This record gives sequence, C-alpha cells and structure tokens, in this order.
Amino acid sequence: PYRLHESGGAMFLWLWLPGSRRTSAEMYAALKTRGVLVVPGEYFFFGLPDDWHHRHECLRISFAMSDDDVRAGLRIIGDEIRKGA
Repeated sequence: PYRLHESGGAMFLWLWLPGSRRTSAEMYAALKTRGVLVVPGEYFFFGLPDDWHHRHECLRISFAMSDDDVRAGLRIIGDEIRKGA
C-alpha cells in the first residue's frame, strides 16, 4: 500500500509507504544503487520524536525532469517497493 500527497504546484511529490518494513533512509540507499535519487522523509520532520513511524515511511520524489526519466524512476521505485518496502 502507498499514498501520494498532492503536490500543490510544487516540483515534487511525497510518497508515503505506511507500514513499510524498510525506513525511508534504507529505501534511499537501495534506490541510489539503482540510479534513482529520492530524499528520505527523516530530514523533514524536525522536532518530532524519532520513533514516529510516519517520518520513516515517506520519500520526497522530484518530477522536475523529462517524463521518460520520471516514468523510469517510478518503475524502479515500484520494483523496490515490491521487493519489500
């Protein structure tokens, strides 16, 4: 299961993976090895407890590139999620 936060006109989306077995930092590391860069959610929830699960279940994804690049990156992200996010 996943959810996307509405972009509101920004150049990025928030992908939320509720109940994910891997933290967003672990997902970042796995995706980086496959040539896809995202930003782990941990960096955006200042002042909240580290054990708040939501902060570890979100990825910030930019879509400020070509449609083909975005589609290719999303396919890889989907593949990683299927592997056990």
